[in-house]
Amino acid sequence: MISVVILGAGNVATHLYKAFKASDNVVIKQWYNRHLERIRSYSNEVDISDDISQLVEADVYIIAVSDDAIAPLSEQLPFENRFVVHTSGSVSAYDLDKKNRRGVFYPLQTFSKAAKVDFSQVPICLETLRKTDYMPLKRLAICISDITKRVNSDQRAALHLAAVFVNNFTNQLYRVAHEITESQGAEFDLLKPLILETAQKVQDHSPFMSQTGPAKRKDKKTIKKHLKLLDNAQHKEIYKLLTASIQHTHGR
Repeated sequence: MISVVILGAGNVATHLYKAFKASDNVVIKQWYNRHLERIRSYSNEVDISDDISQLVEADVYIIAVSDDAIAPLSEQLPFENRFVVHTSGSVSAYDLDKKNRRGVFYPLQTFSKAAKVDFSQVPICLETLRKTDYMPLKRLAICISDITKRVNSDQRAALHLAAVFVNNFTNQLYRVAHEITESQGAEFDLLKPLILETAQKVQDHSPFMSQTGPAKRKDKKTIKKHLKLLDNAQHKEIYKLLTASIQHTHGR
């Protein structure tokens, strides 16, 4: 049995709480947040606290807060030589206060509080500054996920950057597509099978091999028609930029 204390009450913290709660091999000793109202609804399930001086002892302390708050919160911890990790993809493990043993427990997924997540399919990227801390952290990870990976800081930073492209930027493109369809009274829902097929295709083939469309074909007539249809100047620039990128990638 591995004991944990969760610090923070955002999307990642909430999903981690639910995943740990569902595991037979993890006991959540305490859930801390500086604003108790954010976690009060869980008070019948777990010990909650807004007093950092009263943190209980646990095997692992998981800081799941915004990137800028990680270092200050780790400095406030009222103990030394315990195992403290954060969940960020872009913050160094060295940003945690050196009075404690340090590591990273990075779930590589997008989290929204309202959306259910199957944590067994969420890759958890692990990093520790001490070699002896890695196996305890891995044991915690495999309690909730079937996919764990040891990464170094550079690899984690690259994964986080790539995640912005495949998730945040892609979602913004969905928003652009939604605006385009709305402008003509077309149904965005008709694009959803295409969205799913595009995502499914890269499960079996590389993004390079999966690329299709007028940019790859260098279909100037269609590209020109599309640009003419776009009234929004920003959408037009996005179209031009991505078209140029695809043509550069595929030697067009």
